[in-house]
Amino acid sequence: MAPDVIRCIHLYTGNDGRSHVDHIALPLGTVTPTKLAHFEETAPGASRDWHTAPCEQFVVTLSGTLEFTTRDGETFVLRPGDILLASDTAGSGHRWRLIDDQSWRRLYVELAAPLFSAGAGLET
Repeated sequence: MAPDVIRCIHLYTGNDGRSHVDHIALPLGTVTPTKLAHFEETAPGASRDWHTAPCEQFVVTLSGTLEFTTRDGETFVLRPGDILLASDTAGSGHRWRLIDDQSWRRLYVELAAPLFSAGAGLET
């Protein structure tokens, strides 16, 4: 990966109405308008069944290791330091479960405007 970008996992609703996963490179220095930011913690061993993201948001994992799954069986793992862009605000959704013995501490950064179109690249 180029030194002027940061790796991000993008969870989005495709044109088929289902959640999908893509790995993207976000340019460093990009200014993204936000609504708010908040920290959350979930106890070790927790899981959450099928749901969609409440809004388009960055989720920065601070501790804990999770496995995410879409209804189509796409999976990915989030580890401390990973950035998720949750854009699947409609459709079939995703679920997650903690797969280590740590609590999941994370920072949510809710975006003021969509960064991506459904199933597409950066807004222009």
